[in-house]
Amino acid sequence: MFVDSHCHLAFPDFDGRIDEVRAEMAAAEVERALVICTTLEEFPRVHALAMQHDNFWASAGVHPDTEGEREPKVEDLLALAQLPRVVAIGETGLDYYRLGTRTVADMQWQRDRFRTHIEAARRCDKPLIIHTRSASDDTVALLRESGEGLVRGVFHCFTETLDVARAALDLGFLISFSGIVTFRNAESLRNVARFVPLDRCLIETDSPYLAPMPYRGKVNRPAWVAEVGRALALLKVLPVEQVAQVTTANFNRLFGIPTAEPDRLMT
Repeated sequence: MFVDSHCHLAFPDFDGRIDEVRAEMAAAEVERALVICTTLEEFPRVHALAMQHDNFWASAGVHPDTEGEREPKVEDLLALAQLPRVVAIGETGLDYYRLGTRTVADMQWQRDRFRTHIEAARRCDKPLIIHTRSASDDTVALLRESGEGLVRGVFHCFTETLDVARAALDLGFLISFSGIVTFRNAESLRNVARFVPLDRCLIETDSPYLAPMPYRGKVNRPAWVAEVGRALALLKVLPVEQVAQVTTANFNRLFGIPTAEPDRLMT
């Protein structure tokens, strides 16, 4: 029924708990999850999860807010993208939220890293998973610089304005909503969710972060993407089954995942 399009199951929060996570998913009718990579050092753990479990897939990328780790080259990302069950490049993008004493000009390394991911996605024809925080103008500008229509993907955990949503949609990207849409102080985001056509929406948890109501403050997990789906259904005044069906179809189409797969490793 539901799909969690963005979760971090290789993080320490889930060490030794994957069987529990999967059992919770089954009980909540969450059929699939995309496990997101944030560093090259983390990738082997991310990929192992996708290879070991028939309803997980993986991405390959380096988060824009990660410093002091190995810097990716286009060739690194292309090599990882060719591995089985790797369906996306990212999480990538720009994040100016924690500048501290730095200026936007000092963040050229982030823009260079983002360009690396954009080029890799273009060359391997796999979708980009975009993270943008306090940097939407530059994020959109760099995507436009790459050539409209040459890259595709999703703006994950969307928290930006309606104008940014319009720009993302114009670029051909999908928009993914997280548990933030259930937060009491998120009415502006709920207005964005009402605006974005359902056939351009994904839902996610961003586990272990951003647990939706009524679980706010707890360690998030993929099973709770069902709460995001229910919230989106209320905002769009649609049956929750329809929201689940369409967002799942959007996920499968964007990431090139067959509607049904033969049985694989059932561990």
